[in-house]
Amino acid sequence: MSAVIIYHNPKCSKSRQTLQLLRERGVEPRVVEYLKTPPDEDTLARLLGMLEMAPIELMRTKEKEYEQLGLEEKKDDCRELIRQMAAHPILIERPIVVKGNQARIGRPPEKVLEIL
Repeated sequence: MSAVIIYHNPKCSKSRQTLQLLRERGVEPRVVEYLKTPPDEDTLARLLGMLEMAPIELMRTKEKEYEQLGLEEKKDDCRELIRQMAAHPILIERPIVVKGNQARIGRPPEKVLEIL
């Protein structure tokens, strides 16, 4: 059975709810606090592939960093958006749960149950 990983922000209610949901289902995931240990560009690219999303879809566009970095003008530059998410992990939508070669964003938290 594949290990389950959660890219987690303990300050985020959806992230906490998703982690609790996993544990209630008997799943003890490897918790990656991505603000402390951000995924690198290659990892982000892999996650995007598993999520079947464009980089802009994984970004928290309401964060002040999004505006400060001028990312609205660069929203079609996939490489630049991935680079900025790696450098500024607060921009990454959360939580992301990975199992094997599948991933889901826990919004709503029940969405992650699709891959368990």
